[in-house]
Amino acid sequence: MSQPTALVEVSRGDIVESRHFGHAVIANAAGEIVEAWGDPTKVILPRSSAKMLQALPLLESGAGAHLSTEQLALACASHSAEEMHVSRVSSWLADLGLDEHALCCGPTPSLDQERRHQMIRDGEQYTRLHSDCSGKHSGFLTLAKHLGADLNYVDIGHPVQKAVKTAIEEMAGEDSPGFGIDGCAAPNFAITMHGMARAMARFASMGDGSSSRDRACVTLREAMMQHPELVSGTRRSCNDLMRAAKGKAAVKSGAEGFYVAILPEARLGIALKIEDGATRASGAAMAALLVRCGAIEADTKGLETYLNASVRNFNDDHVGTIRPVESLLA
Repeated sequence: MSQPTALVEVSRGDIVESRHFGHAVIANAAGEIVEAWGDPTKVILPRSSAKMLQALPLLESGAGAHLSTEQLALACASHSAEEMHVSRVSSWLADLGLDEHALCCGPTPSLDQERRHQMIRDGEQYTRLHSDCSGKHSGFLTLAKHLGADLNYVDIGHPVQKAVKTAIEEMAGEDSPGFGIDGCAAPNFAITMHGMARAMARFASMGDGSSSRDRACVTLREAMMQHPELVSGTRRSCNDLMRAAKGKAAVKSGAEGFYVAILPEARLGIALKIEDGATRASGAAMAALLVRCGAIEADTKGLETYLNASVRNFNDDHVGTIRPVESLLA
């Protein structure tokens, strides 16, 4: 079994002060490994990076046939609970004849600092609508109602979760060895690094319209790329990287340093895991991998925030950098 390898370095002056280790896999349309760092067989929890997989049954079943591309982007989202997110999720639930109390995800503060501070100043309470997963849960509710099932859709034996598990295993080409309960209360099915990269490559290579899964994959990835600000927020890495890719990649971050990318033009899938869970490292490493695969130009304006982020002291002086290791960029 391979060990995790250094993927991101943090320097202060000329001294490398910290290193973030992890695993990364790039897979092609056949599901084969193109390149790998660390251990491709490592079993991981993909966390919110699995949301497009969790949304597949919503479309394959026909339950989401009436949904807009904005709603489908939210079904794949870990949003910041800005007004554009909360209002759309609230309207979606109203269309189902439901309200926030039907959501099984817990109430959480907005991930957007400006919005969170404004809510505090206004004395506004955060609710289940503000959960970054409320869009995914609205998708689960839509599917549960379509199936005529009860609305306890996060139960591991619920038809919604059975459909999700099947979709993940079929896309990954392997059985899930177990699950953990995500922060939003939904099951999160374990899979290997290679399996997750294979699933993303299959998402990327769909497009002949020959099956409901083919159409669902294309619809979801296109919705994500069309509405990157709904998938994350105005000040989040998913939005930044998808805008920089200009239709060449749909990307999705997950908790604990996980990240995936779907590259339709290149017919590639990427899975990335930072061992210590650091998001400063996962964003940098994913940016480097997108450049490596040709989805983003290295000199794209704003990309230096990820490829060569500045470490600053309390006087706001530049004193170091956070950057991917050379083996990711070479």
